[in-house]
Amino acid sequence: MPELPPEIQVSTLPDNPGVYQFYDKDGKILYVGKAKNLRKRVASYFNKSHEYGKTRVLVKKIRSIRHIVVPTESDALLLENNLIKKYQPRYNVLLKDDKSYPWICIKKERFPRIFPTRKLIRDGSEYYGPYTSMKTVKTLLDLIKSVYPLRTCNYDLSEEKIQAGKYKRCLEYHLGNCKAPCEGLQTEASYHQQVADIRDIIKGNFKSSLHYFRNQMKTMAAEMRFEEAQRIKEKIEVLENYQAKSTIVNPKINNVDVFSIISDKAYAYVNFLQLSHGSIIRSHTMEIKKKLEEPDEDLLALAIVEIRERFNSQSRELYVPFAVAAGSDLKVTVPKLGDKKKLLDLSERNARFFRQERFNQIRITDPDRHANRIMAQMQKDLRLAAEPRHIECFDNSNIQGSNPVAACVVFRDGKPAKKEYRHYHIKTVSGPDDYASMEEVVYRRYKRLLDEGESLPGLIIIDGGKGQLSAALKSLEHLGLRGTIAIIGIAKRLEEIYFPDDPVPLYLDKKSESLKVIQMARNEAHRFGITFHRDRRSKAAVATELETIEGIGEKTARELLKNFKSVKRIKEASIEDLSRAVGNARARKIYERFH
Repeated sequence: MPELPPEIQVSTLPDNPGVYQFYDKDGKILYVGKAKNLRKRVASYFNKSHEYGKTRVLVKKIRSIRHIVVPTESDALLLENNLIKKYQPRYNVLLKDDKSYPWICIKKERFPRIFPTRKLIRDGSEYYGPYTSMKTVKTLLDLIKSVYPLRTCNYDLSEEKIQAGKYKRCLEYHLGNCKAPCEGLQTEASYHQQVADIRDIIKGNFKSSLHYFRNQMKTMAAEMRFEEAQRIKEKIEVLENYQAKSTIVNPKINNVDVFSIISDKAYAYVNFLQLSHGSIIRSHTMEIKKKLEEPDEDLLALAIVEIRERFNSQSRELYVPFAVAAGSDLKVTVPKLGDKKKLLDLSERNARFFRQERFNQIRITDPDRHANRIMAQMQKDLRLAAEPRHIECFDNSNIQGSNPVAACVVFRDGKPAKKEYRHYHIKTVSGPDDYASMEEVVYRRYKRLLDEGESLPGLIIIDGGKGQLSAALKSLEHLGLRGTIAIIGIAKRLEEIYFPDDPVPLYLDKKSESLKVIQMARNEAHRFGITFHRDRRSKAAVATELETIEGIGEKTARELLKNFKSVKRIKEASIEDLSRAVGNARARKIYERFH
């Protein structure tokens, strides 16, 4: 039987929760998705036009649709996660996290050893984790070893071998790091009590350990065994110090997972905090590569399933920024105030730090991706029709109207293109008139680009507020370019962004990368213009000083500056060097003036 068109296949889907799978003409799986109502969700792909290009391409490739009905939406979420990991469809998000994580192992032995490992062996041993870094594991194990003396040898400490005297106490015993169970100096019950307390510490519960040591310290102090009491007091301080550093907000918050998400056009970042007795016992951030501009709600739900499964979380309550589909046995809380909201904010802050760290890495390792991301962000923030790959920024420089000049700097893909910088002498304006100067420079710049057939920028930045922006717009209008090139003005005082015909400025976040690019272009134009202006003022002053010498006119002064570059060099030049530049007679007059 021939395959029905996808639109007809949709009409036969049930209204139940489930998972749908899209296949292409070759029978290759393209996409896996979950739905509360299969028919409505799948129909939405074919009933509307999609703004996002990849979604349009996906829909064109769909030739067959298969589905699996499940009892609840949370079951659909679990099944979707498993199918994505199994088939890795081209149009599903990538959960970029494939490294192995460290665990803490409590070995199944008569006197259990406790050590870090990356391998899980199914021999009945207990494994706690996984942890997101070996540094966390080592810190926790160092704490445990500083409080509890444990064996580190790998001997088979069976009762028969200990009674037979097969083993001898080692250096660890003499250093106080082990109580020598190998010679029967520590009982199995005493050792297992230590291990039970260590389990609680690993889980973030210090209560039983602190209670035990405090009682022991009081007993020893009462028996006047003060040195031993002091050693126990030091152990209590170690535990309390570690607990104080790991307690976040409220010790009553126990057995909770906190999730937050931030995203941009191409990637999402989900942070996970696991809490036990008010302490963060695990923190992890996952990077997700978007494929079809998936909403944050769907990405967070998918990440929650993946992360909880990966870290074997048994927490029964979730704190999230918005309602998400979860298992029926999970309590989902969306905090608005108080300690719970502080934890959610902390999680989001961790996600932002991770995102910034990834950006810094990408800037070095993948500059093209870094540029693409910033250009996409600028297009979104400034509401542009296209990415501003070519940006030009203008600035005027004059002091009390003297030597007016202007600068134009060029940025390509968010980076300065210094070979394309240009500076201008203001020709048609007399006096300090910034608006008229801006109008002249913008006109001259784009008249020349049009005459020479050069490419025009995607964005023009004017250093100044409404007045300078209006002056630049006049020139674009004279050239017939108004509306074809995006143009904005940036005012220095509060970094307001002005748009044509809009009296209300835009205020970008001070940490926004879009604002940073605009500021960098503005600052570069200012630097370039000031340098040129200072150089011109200096040369003008030198020329004036030279022209006061009898027989030296403007032409000779320019010739001297061209050869010697500065008045200082002219003053220090020998009469022979001056003669080669302007002849013997004038050289003698200049030399005598400065010597």
